[in-house]
Amino acid sequence: MKILTTIDEIRKWVKEKRLQGKQIGFVPTMGYLHEGHLSLVEAAKQDNGAVVMSIFVNPLQFGPNEDFATYPRDMERDVGLAEKAGVDVIFAPEVSEMYPYYPQLTAVEVREITRGLCGASRPGHFTGVATVVAKLFNIVQPDTAYFGQKDYQQVQVIKRMTADLNMPVEIRTVPIKREKDGLAMSSRNTYLSEDERRQALCLSRALLLTRELFESGERNADKLNEAIKERISREPAASIDYIEICDADSLEPVAEIKGPAVVALAVKVGKTRLIDNLVLEG
Repeated sequence: MKILTTIDEIRKWVKEKRLQGKQIGFVPTMGYLHEGHLSLVEAAKQDNGAVVMSIFVNPLQFGPNEDFATYPRDMERDVGLAEKAGVDVIFAPEVSEMYPYYPQLTAVEVREITRGLCGASRPGHFTGVATVVAKLFNIVQPDTAYFGQKDYQQVQVIKRMTADLNMPVEIRTVPIKREKDGLAMSSRNTYLSEDERRQALCLSRALLLTRELFESGERNADKLNEAIKERISREPAASIDYIEICDADSLEPVAEIKGPAVVALAVKVGKTRLIDNLVLEG
């Protein structure tokens, strides 16, 4: 496995693989890899002859009071996990390589579907996400890119950006990877104390309760939201940022589930903000 740090190097590597007739699968990450990331690699390997993973903690998607400086990083560990999973090359640029003119004057903004959920809680976050993903797509020029369902709104933003800008990249969504007790895997889980880790299970358990109520016939969003709120509020360390039930495509809130919908949560457990979601087929 190779580790490349410049745009010229990764473009040359991809060009060589294309001349060999290989399709390129791309897994963008911010590093500190876990099984969720590796499930994306597994999917990419099944579909493509070569797999590129990027490891880049993108400053544009962090707000002024967020955790850019303290976001977990461990390149040596990530390299070992990526190589074992079958990644062919890691693209790990410095900030100065990705943004030689920082802050840059050009940004990609996806409107409407970024108004609610994490877009409301983290102003500018999805502009940072869309901008860096657009740059990575231009640099790597993959055939297919792989994203995890846990970041549901992010996936919808990238799908819409790709469609609106006619980018020749197929976007594939891989199901949420969970710990044995149900907690959605996240690099930020490392911030949790032992007690907070236990209390963080309220997110997945609230979603499990929602599925049970839905399968019993409940379709009213307010009633489902109240059940979720009650379950999460049992944990003293948990503070709800948002609970929303939205149309699965437009991310507009729904009053009654009549078609595919996503139940999306953001909860602070202690100082750690966690997200999770559940897709319901109405």
